[in-house]
Order: sequence, then structure tokens, then C-alpha cells
Amino acid sequence: MSQYQTVCEQLQQAPKTWLITGVAGFIGSNLLETLLKLNQNVVGLDNFATGHQHNLDEVQNLVSAEQWANFKFYEGDIRNLEDCQKACANVDYVLHQAALGSVPRSIADPITTNAANITGFLNMLTAARDAEVKSFTYAASSSTYGDHPALPKVEENIGKPLSPYAVTKYVNELYAEVFARTYGFKTIGLRYFNVFGKRQDPNGAYAAVIPKWTAAMIAGDDVFINGDGETSRDFCFIENTVQANILAATANDEAKNQVYNVAVGDRTTLNDLFNAIKAALNENGVTYTKEPVYRDFRAGDVRHSQASIEKIKSFLDYQPNYKIGSGIELAVSWYLAENN
Repeated sequence: MSQYQTVCEQLQQAPKTWLITGVAGFIGSNLLETLLKLNQNVVGLDNFATGHQHNLDEVQNLVSAEQWANFKFYEGDIRNLEDCQKACANVDYVLHQAALGSVPRSIADPITTNAANITGFLNMLTAARDAEVKSFTYAASSSTYGDHPALPKVEENIGKPLSPYAVTKYVNELYAEVFARTYGFKTIGLRYFNVFGKRQDPNGAYAAVIPKWTAAMIAGDDVFINGDGETSRDFCFIENTVQANILAATANDEAKNQVYNVAVGDRTTLNDLFNAIKAALNENGVTYTKEPVYRDFRAGDVRHSQASIEKIKSFLDYQPNYKIGSGIELAVSWYLAENN
């Protein structure tokens, strides 16, 4: 039995109270679904800036009435300290997912990104410390590696940030470190690498590549690739990310005050990704015949990204069960079901 299976069994036997910020978002709603299915008590906080009520509605349809009754939702904003304090009351574990993602969004509007990702983070950190929660796990980002050229990315070696978004996520790690040193408040940061899966929004100017391309192919629209298509990423299916959060939240103190890469430890070019989505759709009866349309490289993007996952395997016994192929198949099936 894996460490993750062991932890899940222990949680079912002795339920805890969890706070998920950004609970109506893509990652937050997947965490909510898993925790409710484990019969946990969950508090959710969201201001619906990028989250959606329909994500919460879908989770409600996937769990029992008894499990849904264990969920308490607050509509609030992490930029407001009082909202953070209210949400943290009587909570065991915090999973802080709320943030304004997207490199291009941060370049277009650095002030709003800063307010959500730095002021909001500091509010949550302070509220959680004052509430004396057992653990605080937060969404960090692979963007922190910036212009450091080495592959795979190892946690201790970072470069200079390439976007305002990357700056905000690095500042989160610095604040977490200072809170450990100054107040003895222990945290774990999870540097996400290109997470994808069900309930990831395909719409809007800042939609992630997999849902955006999948939606375009289903509709028969053009798919645009920034650059020559040989840019590569370490795409990580959502179930791997959920596992990492639960392992981090329940980790012993020796594993805390660290940041960990959350990924698969592999990389896929955008050209290969295009072909993988196209093939998965074809297996589901959707034929896409167009070639991708190539355009200029996007400002702030790194050329290649691949994680070392040795540290998270060693400290947290993380084992990513889903590679890019199986993840794409599941994600495409979900998008097709949503489209019908």
C-alpha cells in the first residue's frame, strides 16, 4: 500500500477539518471532491474572480448528500484579512490555492496580480498562524525557476524571474521562510508544473493550453501554437497534484519548511501535445483535420521546463500515478462530456 493510500485510510478513520482557498477553481474543486469523498469536513473560500459556481455544483453531484453537508462555503477575498480569519477558525489543515495565475495576465496587470498573490498570501499566512492550524500547504509555481537553464529543475537552484507572476510566487516562498524563522510557523510550498485535468476552464484570454486546444479541436477551430512548437513542459495531471497536497498537509515536521516540485518528471513538446490531444479526440469519435497555426513566441515564457521529483518522492513518498498520456485521455473524455 502506498503512503497516499495509507494517509487516505487514516483520514477516513479520523476526519479532519480542511480549508481550501480558491475552492471554486480548477485545483481547488478537485481537492474539494477528493476530501469530501474521504468524509472530511471542508471549509471553502472563493471570490469567484477565476473560480466558478458550476465547479462547486459539479462536485455536489459527484458526492453523497451526507458528504456535501460536510462542506461550508464562504464567499470572500483573500485580500481581506477578516475573510481569511473567518475561514481559518477551527481548521486543522490549510490548502492555499487562491491566486491569480497566468504569466500574460501578470504582464498586462501586475498590480492586481500582486494584490492577490502577495497581499492575499500574507493575509492567509497571518490568519493561519494566528488560528494555530496544524499545517499550511500553499501553491507555489515552477515559474520561480525563471531563467535558470538547467534541466531537470531542482528545488535549490532558481534563476531570475521572467514575469510579475513569477515574482509573486517567489515572494510567497520568502514569506513562508521568514514566518518559519520568526514565528516557528511551518509550511510546505508545492511548485506546480503545468497542472491539467477536469474542470480546468477552456475559456477566457488566459486559459491554459490543454483545455484551450481541446475546446478548439472539438469546435473545429484553429489551434494556435506560440513559437515553433518545440517548447516543452512537464504536464502534470490533476490527480497527481491532489495527492501531493494531501501528503504535504499530513506530513511530519521533518518534511516541512520546504518547497517541492509537483510534476511527473518528464517533458512534452507542444507539437507532441497537439498530436496527443488530436489522437485522444479521434479515439472518442471526434476527427480534427487542421494543422496548428504557428505564431510568435510569448513574452515571459521559458523555453523548456522539466522537474526533478526526487525530493518530493523522498520526503513525502509522492508517486505520480498518471503520466501525460493517461491524463490526456481522462481530460479529453471530461471535456467531451461537458460539450454534449
